[in-house]
Amino acid sequence: MIGTIVNTCTIIVGSIVGAVMNRGIKEKYKDTLYTALGLACLGIGLNAVISNFGESEYPVLFIVSIALGSVIGTALNLDGRFANMVNKRSKNNKNTNLADGLSTAILLYCIGPLAMLGPVISALKGDNTFLFTNATLDLVTSAVFASTYGIWMILAAPVLFCWQGIFYLVAKVSSTAISEALMAELLIVGGLMIVASGLSLLKLKDCKTLNMLPSLLVPISWFLIKSVFQ
Repeated sequence: MIGTIVNTCTIIVGSIVGAVMNRGIKEKYKDTLYTALGLACLGIGLNAVISNFGESEYPVLFIVSIALGSVIGTALNLDGRFANMVNKRSKNNKNTNLADGLSTAILLYCIGPLAMLGPVISALKGDNTFLFTNATLDLVTSAVFASTYGIWMILAAPVLFCWQGIFYLVAKVSSTAISEALMAELLIVGGLMIVASGLSLLKLKDCKTLNMLPSLLVPISWFLIKSVFQ
């Protein structure tokens, strides 16, 4: 777990550094950062989708996942509940886009080959190279996010720890539970969610990305059902 711990700590450090920078950044530059982060999300998300689409064994699974997951998330009002929770905890913060920024940061930290494959390789081979590389990227990313949205971006750190911890523990228990095929499907769906976050940051479309969160459970459920009947 050392790689995950390091990755978590870099987000904490980056968020603190970024929050200090936040005080000296004018609003017009923060707007520029919003645009930059939105474009970065589009690029990262599209890359995840395109690079993994060829690995998909079920080309329509991501469509079913996004559609079904979004319906479930909307019924549960995940996006609204999250926004209310963040606003209550940061009622003195003037940044009304904090919930959007935090949800986007969590997706960028958690959805990606390094963040998802890293803990699996660490558990199976004891190699933390992927996680250390991801930690370096997250250090910079967290500083940029916190310089735009403030210190509350530090809340993404425990989410990342739990997310990577799940992959680590599952890989420890069963080396075959997380297959390359399942990972490809998760990266495709996750990539689309990051694209959705980018559209929201660019104010092109409020996709309410957190309502799509259950979409990640659809490929997992499909592969579990498939393994039972094999």
